Amino acid sequence: MLFTSQTYKPSEYEAEKASNSYLMSLVALIVGVPLPIVNLLATLLFYWGNRKSSYFVRWHCTQALLSQFSVLVVNSIGFWWTISILFTEENVSNTYFAYLLIAILFNITELITTIYSAVQTRKGIHVEWLFFGTLTHLICKTDQ
Repeated sequence: MLFTSQTYKPSEYEAEKASNSYLMSLVALIVGVPLPIVNLLATLLFYWGNRKSSYFVRWHCTQALLSQFSVLVVNSIGFWWTISILFTEENVSNTYFAYLLIAILFNITELITTIYSAVQTRKGIHVEWLFFGTLTHLICKTDQ
């Protein structure tokens, strides 16, 4: 799921900023557990604040932001499905429980990956997530 490379050696300041892009979503998770949008907003604000930083920092801020979009989608579907079960005539089904299990596993995987990425980028190691790394390369422009 993760790829690491060491072609570029970032400065201590860059490594700390890149690591903080992942930590921002973890801090927001603690504050806004019931609201999935809080993580996305915190990561988006951190991204906006660092969009003019070095390529290494911008790249990791972008990857963290993209991962939070996917978490928002997965958690929002689960949230609204639960709300519809509680306040409408919809019944609880095996499909619902299967989705909740997948959503929980997705969130646990994303949490572990985020912690790992924060630790590795703090060491100056470039970490690319399987899907989001490729997408980040398409979005994030290199320094000219």
